[in-house]
Amino acid sequence: MAGPYAGTMLADMGADVVKIEAPEGGDYSRALGPFARGSPDGAGFLRLDRNKRSVALDLKSDAGRQAFRRLVATSDVVIENLRAGTLDALGVGYEALAPSHPRLVYCSITGFGRTGPYRDRAGLDLILQAESGLMSVTGEAGRPPVKVGVPAVDLASALYGAFAIATALIARDRTGRGQLIDLSLLESGVSLAIWESGVYLTTGEVPGPLGSAHRVSAPYQAFRTADGYVAIGATSPPTWTAFCRATGLEHLAADPRWRDATTRHERAGELAAIIEAVTVTRTTDEWMRGLGAAGVPCGRINDLGAVFADPHLRERGLFVDLPHPVLGSVRAIGSPLHLSDTPPVMRHAAPLLGEHTREVLEEAGLPRDDIDALLASAR
Repeated sequence: MAGPYAGTMLADMGADVVKIEAPEGGDYSRALGPFARGSPDGAGFLRLDRNKRSVALDLKSDAGRQAFRRLVATSDVVIENLRAGTLDALGVGYEALAPSHPRLVYCSITGFGRTGPYRDRAGLDLILQAESGLMSVTGEAGRPPVKVGVPAVDLASALYGAFAIATALIARDRTGRGQLIDLSLLESGVSLAIWESGVYLTTGEVPGPLGSAHRVSAPYQAFRTADGYVAIGATSPPTWTAFCRATGLEHLAADPRWRDATTRHERAGELAAIIEAVTVTRTTDEWMRGLGAAGVPCGRINDLGAVFADPHLRERGLFVDLPHPVLGSVRAIGSPLHLSDTPPVMRHAAPLLGEHTREVLEEAGLPRDDIDALLASAR
């Protein structure tokens, strides 16, 4: 997901993003269900690759590589999310393209990077959540390892990739030169361990999983209620005082054992038991009203059904309907970015495989006979 989602974020902001896919089957994620009735592509792909055009090219053929080079000559950026060296072996990697296109920004996203002893290893989000240490701090102590519920390493790498591309384009405006971006899923995952690295590098303690609790402060976790759970974050002095008052635990505010977030964290388990003995006496709705009125940060543990029905998110415009040539319309999560002058635009759902091959190649100046031959060979 890293390369595709990085491209999607740029496409949302107006970039003309062309997705290059193999003529046979295209992107693997097209085949991942579930499938809406009549759709040739999986539900995730339709949303992941929105706002792009699709060109089907066989980069293992001379004609496909020639067409690809022509496209690169008219492009600012190449994003590739393949195992290190894959495009180099085909003769269309950065070293092959840059001499004739010195303004090119080339973003290579791999599992372990383009250098180092792990460079040839395959990398998937699960593998890199494991190797980066993220799985070691996720879940509950004494339980089997679990990954983050969403592909956090892939998506973090996509965010880093889009940011690096924008930065490289700004640098190019100043220097006139493009550059290579070497981004690895492994380093993206490790970079997320901000609190955990602070603990380890300061104390030597190897952090473990804490469930929903915070690494260095308390109370900051989910607590049981009479009918479910409520997430509470009362770590600053004002919110801690307000929390104690709202829960009838005023005596804690005066107790030196709980004087600040760090001290409270040292005895977080004991504190959580004290708090939960109170939170289980009321429903989640009651706590949401009471804590909210007291100014204490709190939240429900929403499932995705509740999220998609949330009136606040609807008013903010996060959910969009994307036009699609087969399905008519695809409901999806839009962009969380709100820019006053240049907002993101949701133009359409992911393209059909090869839907724009002729259109894009004609724009790039490829002779019509060559395009006809390419399309015929792809049938």
